[in-house]
Amino acid sequence: MTQAPTPTADTVRRLVRSLLKDSTPGAGEAGGPEVRPVAEGGGHSTWWVGTRHVLRLAGDRAASTRRRRELRLRDLVRPHVPVTVPTSVAQGEWAPGLAYTLDTKVPGGSAEDHDVSAVGEADLAGLLTGLREVPVRQAEALGVPRVAPRSLEALRREAGRAADLLRAADEFDPARLQQLTSPAAVQLAAQPGGAVLVHRALTGDHLVISADGRVRGVLDWTATVVGDPAEDIAGLALAVGSPAAVRAATLAGYGARPCLRGLWLARCDTVIRLAAGLEGRDAVPLPLLRTRLLRAWEAILLERVTELRDEEPDDAEL
Repeated sequence: MTQAPTPTADTVRRLVRSLLKDSTPGAGEAGGPEVRPVAEGGGHSTWWVGTRHVLRLAGDRAASTRRRRELRLRDLVRPHVPVTVPTSVAQGEWAPGLAYTLDTKVPGGSAEDHDVSAVGEADLAGLLTGLREVPVRQAEALGVPRVAPRSLEALRREAGRAADLLRAADEFDPARLQQLTSPAAVQLAAQPGGAVLVHRALTGDHLVISADGRVRGVLDWTATVVGDPAEDIAGLALAVGSPAAVRAATLAGYGARPCLRGLWLARCDTVIRLAAGLEGRDAVPLPLLRTRLLRAWEAILLERVTELRDEEPDDAEL
């Protein structure tokens, strides 16, 4: 198998010069706009291009497939959501078989830099509502995969093992996981027929937040699937905290079951990933993993699992 090339600043600068006809000579080290890498994980390399654009380079053919699908998916999603979805101004291959997209930059900071206001929570509610309205068949026709809901019981057991490691490192008290009993995990199983379009990567870095706390945009749609909407509620819990995530989901019309399911997906995930991070098996920096764990474990009022009834899946007391 041929080794994929590693993009460098010179590689990016040459590509950008060929794409942006209005580049100003002398702006960068060798002419053209300034380019600098964005510190972000994933299967692609991301670069700021001047102050107005972002260049994303796929690192392998699988990532290239997702990148090309993302272009069509963003067009499908854009009319349904109240926040900005990035627009591509150029696309192609930066190396044989490896795709790139040059997108306009969405103004604002990340959810790691700015708190989301009450109005911002309404923006998140609009995002969740819009994703539910995107026609699933059209998304699947674009190649968006359908993913089965995760087993909360299996995740609970895995989190229990990880919590023992965290206890030894004085990072987490495993007794907190006892709130999620085995019967409760069964009660919070995803309901049949509830699949919607799920962004599946609503991390703080992918939410663009303005200084006044409004949600202005959502980035990186390459991980999007058709699946369990609780996954996006879980993502928001990691990005903006469990109380804000549940309030947004409730505003979007989700009831107790998906909200609690999302909460526990987030809580188990953060325990598992922090344990992996301590063992050097997670690329996310430890401080961010710890922050996400704290956000996911913030207390909320909606934690009366025993009152859920199968015949009334979304009508438990909030």
